[in-house]
Amino acid sequence: MGVKPDHWIKKQSQANGMIEPFVDAQIREGVISYGVSSYGYDIRVANEFKIFTNINSAVVDPKNFDPKSMVDYKGDVCIIPPNSFALARTVEYFRIPRNIFTICVGKSTYARCGIIINVTPFEPEWEGYVTLEISNTTPLPAKIYANEGIAQVIFFEGDEICEISYADKKGKYQYQRSIELPKL
Repeated sequence: MGVKPDHWIKKQSQANGMIEPFVDAQIREGVISYGVSSYGYDIRVANEFKIFTNINSAVVDPKNFDPKSMVDYKGDVCIIPPNSFALARTVEYFRIPRNIFTICVGKSTYARCGIIINVTPFEPEWEGYVTLEISNTTPLPAKIYANEGIAQVIFFEGDEICEISYADKKGKYQYQRSIELPKL
């Protein structure tokens, strides 16, 4: 299994619509960078957020998540409260080929501010907008800038085609169109 370089990412996206919209260069001027990079793709966060709140004193239960634990927000800048988190989605829509597996890591600009991005891997044949978890680990409010870079996706090509893809097992987060809360 090997990491795929920028020219492979460009070819896959142009031929198969792997990333839409696709930015074939690194955009950096006055923004947190996004677009194709040396061995990955820097994704952007959309302007839709679900901010965690404890005003309803709900218990966080991944088997029975209470949507009242989140407040919907739309805007160019999202303020995440201290020691809290928000869910968001990517600007980009992904179609992962059957022989590809991805890992997503946060950008250093946010990490250096105590903001951690958590995204699970994109499995072979997963498709949709990515739901992002953005944690503010600081005791201060934190700004997140919509339509700018938030994390980097690294693509790995398998030596063989997988036996069972995400589509084959009818994964519960297939074809996401919005921010998805936990499902059982």
